[in-house]
Amino acid sequence: MLKNLNPLLNADVLHVLRAMGHGDDLVICDANFPGAAVARSTVVGQALRLDGANTVEVLRAVLSVLPLDTFVDCPAWRMEVVGEPDTLPQVQREALIEIEAAEGRAVKLAGLERFAFYERAGKAYGVIVTGEQRGYGCFILRKGVLLARDAPVASR
Repeated sequence: MLKNLNPLLNADVLHVLRAMGHGDDLVICDANFPGAAVARSTVVGQALRLDGANTVEVLRAVLSVLPLDTFVDCPAWRMEVVGEPDTLPQVQREALIEIEAAEGRAVKLAGLERFAFYERAGKAYGVIVTGEQRGYGCFILRKGVLLARDAPVASR
């Protein structure tokens, strides 16, 4: 165990989050998403699994250490409901609340049609599969930067 670190952030997840660079995308998806298949084409090459946690728990953990990109209009995407692109299911409304709380600002959560989401997800750095059983709990987050003035100062 580590102090001040969400226990969901296991060694594999922390390694991926740390290795990602500015502008890299991370997929956080529900248990219904073809995470293993999509992850094969990502930089990591295999899905990271957090089966015991739902979308909100995983977003809270990941966003406790991962800054979102502030240099783009949209640093977060969601999978659109098939045939209802403007509908935001409860899981997506909860996710947006979590994202905005972590960022301390309003964040645009853009919709992507299902197959466009799969295509973009396949080009991501990595995929985290959650235990979320509600459909459409699928998101892509773009990593931002921590500038020197924002980063904590190391002490001896």
